[in-house]
Amino acid sequence: MGPLILAVDAGTTGITVLVVDELGAPVARAYQEFPQIFPRPGWVEHDPLDIWDAVTGAIGRAAANVDRTAIRGIGITNQRETTVLWDRKTLRPVGNAIVWQDRRSAGICSELRESGLEEKVRAATGLVLDPYFCGSKLTWLMREEPELRRRAEAGELAFGTVDTWLIAKLTGGAVHATDVTNACRTLLFNIQTLSWDPELLRIFGVPVALLPEVHPCGHEFGMVDEKILGRAVPIAGVAGDQQAALFGQACFEPGMSKNTYGTGSFVMTNTGSKRSDSGHGLLTTVALQMGGQTTYALEGTIFITGAAVSWLRDGLEIISSAAETEPLALTVPDSGGLHFVPSMVGLAAPHWDPDARGAITGISRGTTKAHLARAAVEAMAFQTKDVVDAMVADSGIPIAELRVDGGASAMDLLCQFQADLLGVPVARPTITETTAMGAAYLAGITQGVWSGTDEVSELWKLDRLFEPSGRTEEMAGRHRGWLKAVESVRTTGPR
Repeated sequence: MGPLILAVDAGTTGITVLVVDELGAPVARAYQEFPQIFPRPGWVEHDPLDIWDAVTGAIGRAAANVDRTAIRGIGITNQRETTVLWDRKTLRPVGNAIVWQDRRSAGICSELRESGLEEKVRAATGLVLDPYFCGSKLTWLMREEPELRRRAEAGELAFGTVDTWLIAKLTGGAVHATDVTNACRTLLFNIQTLSWDPELLRIFGVPVALLPEVHPCGHEFGMVDEKILGRAVPIAGVAGDQQAALFGQACFEPGMSKNTYGTGSFVMTNTGSKRSDSGHGLLTTVALQMGGQTTYALEGTIFITGAAVSWLRDGLEIISSAAETEPLALTVPDSGGLHFVPSMVGLAAPHWDPDARGAITGISRGTTKAHLARAAVEAMAFQTKDVVDAMVADSGIPIAELRVDGGASAMDLLCQFQADLLGVPVARPTITETTAMGAAYLAGITQGVWSGTDEVSELWKLDRLFEPSGRTEEMAGRHRGWLKAVESVRTTGPR
């Protein structure tokens, strides 16, 4: 067997571990869920030790049937913006992680916005003032627990997104580091200087002693404790999940775009070596830093897509598994005029309304659970169109093709409806776990398993191309109905 790369994809609801060979083929896979914690409405938490247990469990199972001596490096990708604090010496978390979906710091964001700071923050970070990001979460923690501030200022505590937490645990506490794509999602990192910003730290009241070192995505971050794999292996690539997916989809040229249908959905387009600022509610973010080059992207974040299917399963109990969604939706020809706006934790791009809540409109006596399932699938596509329209308005460049991945991309119904709605082809690769593949490719390039992005492009393979069916007027009318439904849940005007 040739060289192998092990990739850890630390998602919002579970951990996926892939072992990938030099041909870019997964030769082993393991998945392990971990609990979701909802202390009160709008709050979402994880126990960092649950994440760690799931990581070690999944690594153990994935590596059980491969030659561990062939593993050249480890790549890590992760749910971004989730905020973890731990004791530097003991590596014990000081409390639960505050998840990216959590809205408890909305009031802090409003305070800062009312103080006229949003444009200053946006200019430095490319982001909007929203509780989605780490900065206001840290402000909340420092305000709520003054002892945490004291310990943070004394250098006793460490902050990180989930990648940083895993790097610390995997290296036995030897390394406190992150990569640029995760750092740029904190509201504390300047995407022009590519460094922590002293003014932003002052605005959010975050002690500099909390912060990790920041490295490029392709970098040897440190050596994994030999107890994990039986030998010391370098962590050689790290990227936030959406940037990793962009890399895994081989979107290396400006204008190439992807959408990941996960718990939420994330549309991202490569904008090249210069940042492109949005006038339509999108985020400017670092897509990649590797080999001395920095690539930027425009991103449209959608908070709830796959999570709406989870709600149909766990909240309404109209399905018993996510796999039932498409067959149920296909029992009806359309949604019967139903629109499901799944803004249960607020609206993200391009609207950015943290106080909006979900709605189901157009209910009639003929509405069935099949119509609701179909409306949930269509909502994924409608939200994506809103973001793509904003991207085209910002860049002036039409999107020629949308590459898709994530669990819901397995639904032909979704992919075809998305192509019809956008009027462009939707391309689904043979390997839809592109987030983990992106982490693997980053680590593999760093370790010399692959020569660079040209070779990765050759490894990307198409499963199916969904061409638009030409129902332009019908789709335009459907989208207008969707926009009316969105307007019904809005609590603020455009930002």
